[in-house]
Amino acid sequence: MSNPPWWEIQVTCPADLEDTVFWRLQELGCQGTASMAQGPEWVVVRGYLPQSERPAGLGQLTEELLQDAQASGLAQPQVVAVTLDPEDWAEHWKRHWQAQTIGERLVVLPAWLAPPLGADQVILRLDPGYAFGTGTHPSTQLCLEALEMRLDPHWRKGPLTVADIGCGSGILSLAALLLGVEQVYAVDTDPLAVTATRQNRALNHLDPRHLVVEQGSVERLLTLLPGPLDGFVCNILLDVILDVVPRLRPAVHPKTWGILSGVLTDQVPPLVAGLEKHGWMVAALWQRQGWSCLSIRPNPD
Repeated sequence: MSNPPWWEIQVTCPADLEDTVFWRLQELGCQGTASMAQGPEWVVVRGYLPQSERPAGLGQLTEELLQDAQASGLAQPQVVAVTLDPEDWAEHWKRHWQAQTIGERLVVLPAWLAPPLGADQVILRLDPGYAFGTGTHPSTQLCLEALEMRLDPHWRKGPLTVADIGCGSGILSLAALLLGVEQVYAVDTDPLAVTATRQNRALNHLDPRHLVVEQGSVERLLTLLPGPLDGFVCNILLDVILDVVPRLRPAVHPKTWGILSGVLTDQVPPLVAGLEKHGWMVAALWQRQGWSCLSIRPNPD
């Protein structure tokens, strides 16, 4: 008996809604997702679902995304479902991905493409089918650029230990190691994210001893650490950041740095207030397409 056909669910939306669309498609049960820029401010996000599992609530998905857009003051997304032959679906979405240069040296490369030429480039291989962070979203790009600046070999001193909280696909953990960090500890409460990070670790031929990936949050992270952190990255939602950062206090020293993103520009004031309340100060702030990334350090006072 032949395999059933697949649905490709196409969501055309403002770029600022991309992460929400990924999450909605994952909740729907999509097996593989991808996105492609559609001009400077729009993206097309695609998710793949066996036709036999097409939910009766596809209309509900459209309504939920409309509400998400309205809540953020964004334009209305468009949702379309088309049928793919079973032989085509697994490869179809890959055609929408290309290598991305982020920052000065980092290239995020879909796993099936040959690396571009360039002796000074740092190649980060990623399977975007897991869709927990592919480098296309402004918040992820800002984090990667901030990491590259922080880990500049011209002034980096000694071996570094870094944590990635809410690691998703592992893109930030992978970048940290590839840019010269000696030890990374990555945690995520989602078991699918843990699997994705471990598989992307293998794609990049990185030693599991130097990139430890476990399910959990800060409490699990603290059990893994042999000593204080030199830095940490956290690209998640505002409320989660405000919950996570104070709980990291047992793992920091006076020179520990943090890179935070996943925060909308209008959320920066409450984030800064919350950080200052718990003894952190903002050292630098970057913004792009309505998203913000902050570099923080302990307040010496």
